[in-house]
Amino acid sequence: MEFLNKKIYLVRHGETEWTLSGQHTGITDIPLTKNGEAQAERIGKRLGGHAFQTVLSSPLQRASCTCEFAGFLKQARLDPDLTEWHYGQFEGLTTQEIWEEQPHWNIFSNGAPGGESVADIEVRTARILGKIQSLNGDVLIFSHGHFLRALAAKWLQLHIQDGRLFHLSPGSISILGFERNNHVLMLWNETFSTY
Repeated sequence: MEFLNKKIYLVRHGETEWTLSGQHTGITDIPLTKNGEAQAERIGKRLGGHAFQTVLSSPLQRASCTCEFAGFLKQARLDPDLTEWHYGQFEGLTTQEIWEEQPHWNIFSNGAPGGESVADIEVRTARILGKIQSLNGDVLIFSHGHFLRALAAKWLQLHIQDGRLFHLSPGSISILGFERNNHVLMLWNETFSTY
C-alpha cells in the first residue's frame, strides 16, 4: 500500500546544442548549454523543498549535469537503464534528414536501425519500474526525452508506441502517481522561464 502513495518525478535534461538543432541525441555525450544549466538551476528551485527518498540519473552528462545543477547529484545513483534511446544509424540526424531516407519514420513505431528497438526500450522501462517498485518514498529521475516518454507510457499501462503522444521539453518536470489505485499522470511537461 505504501507504493500507492509514491510519486515519481521525471526531469528531462536541460537544453543542449543538439536539442536546439533538432538532432537525435542518443549515446552522444554532449554538454548542456548555458541556458540548459540555468534550466537545471530553476528545476532545483522548484524541487528544493521536497524530500526525495531516492534520486536516479542517467550517466550521460546532459542528465547528470542537470541533476548536479539542480542540487541532487550528491544523493543520486547513476543508472545506465536511464540513458536515452540508442539511435544507431540515426544518431545526430534531424527528423527531416531521416525522413529523406525513410518517410514518416517514428522512433516509437520503428525503433532505430543499428540501435535499440521498441522491444529493447520495453525491457529497459520495465526494469526501471521494477527498481522503483521496491523503493520507499518519492523518486526523482533525471533522464532523456524519448526514454521518459516511453517510461510514462509504460507507467500508464499503454504501449511504448504511445509515447509518441507525449511532447516533452528540455528542462521540464513531470509527475507520475496514483489515483484510486490507478496509475495516472499527475503533471506533464512543466517548464520554468522565470522565478
